[in-house]
Amino acid sequence: MGAGYAGGDERDELADVDDEPGDGDTDDHFDIPADRELAGGGGGEKPIEEQLGTRRRWVERRHDIDAFTPGLLSLYESLKPSEEHKAKQRQLIESLTKSVIKEWPNAQLHLYGSCANSFGTSHSDVDVCFEIDIASEDTAQVVLTLAGTLHKDGFHNVEPITSARVQIVRMTDPGSGFSCDICINKFFAVANTKLLKDYAQIDERLLQLALIVKHWAKLRGVNETFRGTLSSYAYVLMCISFLQQREPKILPCLQAMEPTYIMVVDGTECAYFDEVHQLQDFGAENKESIAELLWAFFHYWAFDHDYRNDVISVRTGNTISKQEKNWTTRVGNDRHLICIEDPFETSHDLGRVVDRQTIRILREEFERAASILQYDDDPCVALFEPYNYSCES
Repeated sequence: MGAGYAGGDERDELADVDDEPGDGDTDDHFDIPADRELAGGGGGEKPIEEQLGTRRRWVERRHDIDAFTPGLLSLYESLKPSEEHKAKQRQLIESLTKSVIKEWPNAQLHLYGSCANSFGTSHSDVDVCFEIDIASEDTAQVVLTLAGTLHKDGFHNVEPITSARVQIVRMTDPGSGFSCDICINKFFAVANTKLLKDYAQIDERLLQLALIVKHWAKLRGVNETFRGTLSSYAYVLMCISFLQQREPKILPCLQAMEPTYIMVVDGTECAYFDEVHQLQDFGAENKESIAELLWAFFHYWAFDHDYRNDVISVRTGNTISKQEKNWTTRVGNDRHLICIEDPFETSHDLGRVVDRQTIRILREEFERAASILQYDDDPCVALFEPYNYSCES
């Protein structure tokens, strides 16, 4: 437990319960700030897939790593949403429900995404799934009608969006100031939200790790799918998968256990063991602190993950091969350079938006984080230094 296997080439991808609707509908090129364009982008280089191998070396974890646990736990506590924030979310749902049942008496509203899966912060927007029994071709009309209803009831900045891959109503709640996206019958997102919330109840180290990693990713500018980096949802799955593979394991694989929860979405069975109160001591044998786990997480993604061959799979509790998923070659804008399988929509690669430039940026940021945690005198400051976009034009 005191050492890790590391390696790396020389600088060698959301919906998402947190992805923006339509986030996979990207152009072939992302605008990368000039100071983030790394060397090696010229013609004649090897295909990026051939550059993703690893050069391994043995790295001993710094002996004083656990000294940084108090600072990381303090950061974690500051990131958690307050009870007041949660109360305002509940009030928003109550207000929305009063509005929609006037037009659709049998409709239901479900919070989903980071505002409901336990991985949100006080800065998280609110995502709502509007459950209504309609044919899919009628979605656009429902979106337009819903927007009109909300506008009449005093919600602000109401905008129906019917041209995106996922049609939504976007608005602002005047009482709380929350931004809110309302989608129609997005049941995979509801199932994913429940799965993540259940994982979060098993071992608090998952919440600690995921909130800190998400915070790091936002500050370092690698949490922007529109720029070709990873969604918050993808980072949470990376954290779950990482803890499933620790020795001893910290998290189980809920989908590999006898299912106690089943939801069928578009013919796909979303099933897993959700009686997580029985698993409270699952990871007790593993004594790693949040500082040790954060060090190991970044070391894994900087040096040890096999980008060329492996897919992160929370569904199986392990990595699986790109060949098994047929994710070995680019198809359209789906590049499969860093592969993160959605637990229920298993044909969906959360890393598909990452391109040949941003895979280098991601790996450089993972290496930077690993180096800071290994060598810096005050890693809790340096690790979260915001990336400066001043060079971007």
